[in-house]
Amino acid sequence: MQKILVIGNGESRKDIDVNSLEHTKIGCNAILRDFSIDHLICVDRPMLQEAVESNYNKHATVYTRANQFAQYRLETNIRIVPDLPYVGDQRPDDPIHWGAGPYAVLLAAKLAQGATVHVLGFDLYSTSKHVNNVYKGTDNYVQADKHAVDPRYWIYQIGKLFKHYATTQFVVHQTDNWQLPKAWNKPNISLDTISNL
Repeated sequence: MQKILVIGNGESRKDIDVNSLEHTKIGCNAILRDFSIDHLICVDRPMLQEAVESNYNKHATVYTRANQFAQYRLETNIRIVPDLPYVGDQRPDDPIHWGAGPYAVLLAAKLAQGATVHVLGFDLYSTSKHVNNVYKGTDNYVQADKHAVDPRYWIYQIGKLFKHYATTQFVVHQTDNWQLPKAWNKPNISLDTISNL
């Protein structure tokens, strides 16, 4: 059975050789600088431009927002991110407030078709007061000394996906003592160590 791995850019994954993992891989933004993955989410224009200029779309499918797709529609393997599978009335339900991470989980859920989805690098919280991202301080990212991002939208959005795709099993791989958010505490979600990937 197909194994699916969705990869965020949280610092918990910094020592993992993603290329060595035998999964269908879905990643976000600047992961293109380090690893070869199958599906790349770039919803922000600078990251999409970086992906196209580096020819990453020649060997991976790259997904972006509909309003950016028009400019790149003639490029190989550029697609529009999937529509949200639900309609909500909260600010985080508006697709414009969805980032690459939640869209990567959505794509993984849509591709799963009975396979378990493994989730890596979705740290949510910082272990310091600064931003938690392996690419902080590099092109198209905030400086390393910027304040940590409030993860409320990510928690809410991914929690909605876990609820909607209730028949899909998700395994969140994280460091010791990391806690699942309450919104993710569902029967189809389990927590495991990174070493068990």
